[in-house]
Amino acid sequence: MTAFCREKPDAEPVKMTPMGWLRVVLRLIPAMIVLLAGVVATLILRLPERLIAGQARPLTSGITTWVCRSLLLIIGIRLTLKGDVMNRGGAVVANHSSWLDILVLNARKRIYFVSKAEVETWPGIGFLARLTGTVFITRRSRDAARQKNLFQDRLSLGHRLLFFPEGTSTDGLRVVSFKSTLFQAFFAPELGEEMAIQPVTARFIAPPDASADFYGWWGDMELAPHLLKVLAHPKRGAVEIICHDPLFVRDFSDRKALAKACEAAIGSVFEG
Repeated sequence: MTAFCREKPDAEPVKMTPMGWLRVVLRLIPAMIVLLAGVVATLILRLPERLIAGQARPLTSGITTWVCRSLLLIIGIRLTLKGDVMNRGGAVVANHSSWLDILVLNARKRIYFVSKAEVETWPGIGFLARLTGTVFITRRSRDAARQKNLFQDRLSLGHRLLFFPEGTSTDGLRVVSFKSTLFQAFFAPELGEEMAIQPVTARFIAPPDASADFYGWWGDMELAPHLLKVLAHPKRGAVEIICHDPLFVRDFSDRKALAKACEAAIGSVFEG
């Protein structure tokens, strides 16, 4: 796949009109209400849920899905799904285009993100990530054994763990080379012969008259201007989720071969 080197996108400030600001307000207020309702409901249910089911999250996982679907509807992004969502525990890997991926990939069936550890300390976002069961990891080799055990514990609960092997977000028009490091954890003998990984492609379709990379958020882009641009646009866009056939870890010789197979499946949507 291609290397990604568009380092300073969207250098010009977002131009906001009075109608654009009105659309931001009309979308942001209900979005905040939905988000707050989801947080409150999760906080109320999480303690009894934990006492009864531990980390399994049979109740609060549905709240996350509802919130993400509602937010996409409010923002004005139509979601369509192709293929079958893997109906089992395991891993999901996807291309990474934007902060919108969090909403899109949670909107069909609950998954749990694997994120870099520093996200846990981000104001607001870190709290939401912890609340929704995100798995935080580091790149330090000394933490590899602990993280492998953490993966195994979550997978044993039937959780679908999602990570972005590209290691960075892109403009949403391509897939860059996958890093294979995290794939190693899924070769642990303790996970058994039935361990599977499902490649998923998220393909954003810009609103009419907008540039093809409208929803991409990458490089030096700041979150606030990009959020305003999305909320202010008068026309709806779309995102297509393509669920590829799950790949069984047992069929691959090592992590690099598995990473390449996932990359090929996800990238095939953008070819041609």
